[in-house]
Amino acid sequence: MTRDDPNDANRNDVDTDGAGTTPHGWSTEPIGAYVLGALDPAEAASVERHLADCPACRQEVTELRELETALGEVPPELLLDGPPEGGDLLLQRTLRRARTERGSALRRRRARIGAVAAVAAAAALVLGVVLGRATGAEPPVAAGPAPTTAPATPPPAGTRTGSATDPATGARMTLTVTPAMGWVRVNAAVTGVPAGQRCHLVVKGRSGATADAGSWLVSATGAKSGTALDGSAIVAPDDVASVSVVNESGQTFVTVPV
Repeated sequence: MTRDDPNDANRNDVDTDGAGTTPHGWSTEPIGAYVLGALDPAEAASVERHLADCPACRQEVTELRELETALGEVPPELLLDGPPEGGDLLLQRTLRRARTERGSALRRRRARIGAVAAVAAAAALVLGVVLGRATGAEPPVAAGPAPTTAPATPPPAGTRTGSATDPATGARMTLTVTPAMGWVRVNAAVTGVPAGQRCHLVVKGRSGATADAGSWLVSATGAKSGTALDGSAIVAPDDVASVSVVNESGQTFVTVPV
């Protein structure tokens, strides 16, 4: 590298490796070498004297050092073969490209800022409209057709219901007896029977005959909250006189006439 006086204002030559010149015509090669620490003391002192009076070159040094710092973060494994030939030239070209891309990025950022401002203005307009509607009288809303519900299916003919509470035991039963072809379905809700009782749902006919419609063991929950039962008995629907809750010892807790 040929050393020249940095203060020679008439120097306009370009170094042979294409490193380029600063805007005032001074070669940028010594600046790159200065940042990389490749100059001897005399050369470094010459560059420093030039930098003292040249803001453009001082900016060049600042940017080269920033780029050097960034390149210093490259893992050493990627540089096992040493720096590429023309490393100084690569540094200068990379810097020029970074400047160009930075300018383009700045223009794009300004465009994005303008777009964001436009979106914000539109959002504010929409918000104002919404708030205006919220504080003003609401427009009438056309009422749609009322939802329709299917009519409840009537129970089969001959269905009977009943409810009773036994004053002696405190047990209560509410039931529905639904007729079928020669037999009946019995749906009952029983409360007030002590836990641990083994009970039967007994259907009694008008003739006095009885039929078991089901049995269960009263749980602690059933004793507290009641038990729902579904059973059936072979008793003619027209012959049913009553339904009772009877334990295995024959004690009747409650009877409901139907």
